[in-house]
Amino acid sequence: MQDKPARGGARGKLRAHFLANLGRVMDSDELRAVADNQSEWARGVRELRTEEGYLILTHNDRSELKPGQYLLESAKPQPAFARAISKETRAFVLDRNGFTCQMCGAVAGEPHPYDTTRKTRLHLGHVIDKSMGGTDDAANLRAICSVCNQGASNATLTRPDLQKILVQVRRATAADQLEVLKWLMTKFPQQAKSHLLTKP
Repeated sequence: MQDKPARGGARGKLRAHFLANLGRVMDSDELRAVADNQSEWARGVRELRTEEGYLILTHNDRSELKPGQYLLESAKPQPAFARAISKETRAFVLDRNGFTCQMCGAVAGEPHPYDTTRKTRLHLGHVIDKSMGGTDDAANLRAICSVCNQGASNATLTRPDLQKILVQVRRATAADQLEVLKWLMTKFPQQAKSHLLTKP
């Protein structure tokens, strides 16, 4: 009887293969073969991203990549926040932040405003970095996109105040202002409903 591969063996093979092929687009058939045709090869790729912090790009990040294609551009993993932060805390922070990057305003899954070839992928970032004494509490976490995350190390940005937000909304086109209104009504349905009912 053949021995089963050691736990994590497929992930290790995938990690080594990605690092040996930096900058080269690979497809799912190639990665499945690297993982010895194990059916859970995709989970290994996902764990390399979420647990080890490798920025493995897919068609959700780059428009030139087709579904089933993968690309690792950098051998340096990003901080793997997911290992220290529970799924519940992650879900709470993303929901609280409206699945929107708190630095640039990009929305998860939509084309990134600063790089339209990539779809926005959100991570969790620390408001005060852990190297500066910050904690993993939800109050010190925020949604941040991969583009901003690359340049946000040890940076603390303040939120824009009401005056700045109103100035930007007033400068926007009428169509964009209507989109802002729709988004606010979706985000705050109860408040919108009660406001409409109390208007004379």
